[in-house]
Amino acid sequence: MNIGVFYMCSIIGYVGNKSIKQYVLDGLMRLEYRGYDSAGIALVDTQTKKIEALKVVGGVQNLIAADQQFFFDGHVGLGHTRWSTHGKQSVENAHPHFDCTKQVSIVHNGIIENHYALKSELLQKGHVLKSETDSELIAHVLEDLLLTYEKTNPEKLLAKLVDRLEGMFALVILFVFEPDKLFFVRKGSPLCLGIDQGCICIASDIFAFANKATEMAVIPDLTFGWITQQDIHLFTFDATHCSIETKKMEGVLQLHSKQAYAHYMLKEIYEQPEAIFKTVEYMQTLSDFEIAKTFSTNAHNPISSITLLGCGGSWHAASIGQFFFESISKIPASVHLASEFRYMSFFYNPDSAYMFLSQSGETADTLEALRIVKEHNANTIGIANVSTSSLVRECNASFITQAGPEIAVASTKAFSTQLTMMYCLAHHLAYIKKIVTKQDLLNAYKHSMHAANVLEQTLLEYAPIIKNTYAPYYSSFKTALCLGKHISYPFAMEAALKLKEIPYIFAQAYPAGELKHGPLALVDEHIPVLVFSILDTLLYTKLLNSVYTAKSRGAHLIIFGFIGQHELKALADVWFEIEPVAPLLEPIAMVGIMQFFVYEIANYLHLPIDKPRHLAKSVTVE
Repeated sequence: MNIGVFYMCSIIGYVGNKSIKQYVLDGLMRLEYRGYDSAGIALVDTQTKKIEALKVVGGVQNLIAADQQFFFDGHVGLGHTRWSTHGKQSVENAHPHFDCTKQVSIVHNGIIENHYALKSELLQKGHVLKSETDSELIAHVLEDLLLTYEKTNPEKLLAKLVDRLEGMFALVILFVFEPDKLFFVRKGSPLCLGIDQGCICIASDIFAFANKATEMAVIPDLTFGWITQQDIHLFTFDATHCSIETKKMEGVLQLHSKQAYAHYMLKEIYEQPEAIFKTVEYMQTLSDFEIAKTFSTNAHNPISSITLLGCGGSWHAASIGQFFFESISKIPASVHLASEFRYMSFFYNPDSAYMFLSQSGETADTLEALRIVKEHNANTIGIANVSTSSLVRECNASFITQAGPEIAVASTKAFSTQLTMMYCLAHHLAYIKKIVTKQDLLNAYKHSMHAANVLEQTLLEYAPIIKNTYAPYYSSFKTALCLGKHISYPFAMEAALKLKEIPYIFAQAYPAGELKHGPLALVDEHIPVLVFSILDTLLYTKLLNSVYTAKSRGAHLIIFGFIGQHELKALADVWFEIEPVAPLLEPIAMVGIMQFFVYEIANYLHLPIDKPRHLAKSVTVE
């Protein structure tokens, strides 16, 4: 594939016996974390029997405001929030898109990789394109196909459509001549259904219809079909009829609000101790047999190595997990960026397990890496926060972090619960291998919960001075360096990512020992250096030497250290003192205060913390 990585949009469609507008607008509000460059809605109006549409630049609130002058309504329609990939943020580029005759309206999440060829062909045929998007081309391709295929044979029409399109995509399609149906196609990008009496909803995420539908279903990959008020018709890409499995919505998802917090991110930072406790409790329910089976080869032998894969913060978590599995379980581990792994030579090891980390379970690069590995019948293990996700369904076995819904784009509690889960898994594996005792395993659970308590205590202690003193001061800086050693180096990478994501500070992370191999040239009093300490005596000494070197060059040091590390404290311009925790749990102890420090800088700058510019919650297309 030759298209770069892009972020996702949200899709929602409704067929039912109620007014569509409020249902779709409410669903778009819930899904806006997936993209907020523009928003739109289209419906078959009850009076005019035509497709009427409303599109705006910006978020769903802009759409709701514009809706005051949009006097159409109906019982079938669709909506979309856009994350820009092809074309600037504009009304013309906003979804829904139409064909020349306005007989067809589509919303799309994904990338059409052959859009250049399609565009050239359509222009030669005389089609008039009104946007810069690849998405609009789909409506015009359908317009062309309708000249050949009978409107009464949608299976052939949709089968031909998927033959014409290359890439990953989820589509919802509205035809004016089928005013009681919505059509859909899924190839790679997520799509699911919500079912209630007299209505069916289709969306990118079940969050769109949580507490509104009584049943839900995940639309299988490589299928198309249509929905009515009562029925679901599903076909494989070769037009073979197939069934779909539904399940009750009870307990699937719980709606969360910001409550009294200013932002979802702040709320989710403070929710981390509870999320860690719940994840530990979940891990305690797993049997020795389940763990042993999960980490076995196809020949039922214990694995000899483990490969961890993820993107973004999940890659950083995987890099920390490498230390857990190697140090505790004594299992060699390697870590790969899923987005790069896909284009590297793959050397299958039948004695290895492949672990895939994703907060949403829908990260496109991670899923594509998983599918490459699965082609070799390898043992695949997923760690995700969404039990209904594609990652969970496609892996041989999965573990579900107990973070609960995470709404802010920047991950907080999903990251810390991933660490907690891998720390507990590593100890359980070590117990099965007779490396540690049962008491050691029970102590690991206790140590995880103690680290969560330290996270909370440190956060409460330093929150006032961060908010009132440090955030105003550091808001003026545009660049920063982050240093770590051993397990605190990938944590420093996570801190650098957070500084880029939220307050838009260009931050780069380095292993402390690499400072003298080039990055030291950047060090002066104008670039803050964030240092993340470690408790191991030898590693602490090595880290300390690097910090001495930075200080001798005039570095301004913000140090996250532990009680008793007096030499490090003496070098700090700003010192956050943290209670010591069990070995390897330093990242969990430091994560809350690091995230809050970054959050308050962005808050002081009045930046859109929950929805940073150019970002969306998950990467579900390339």
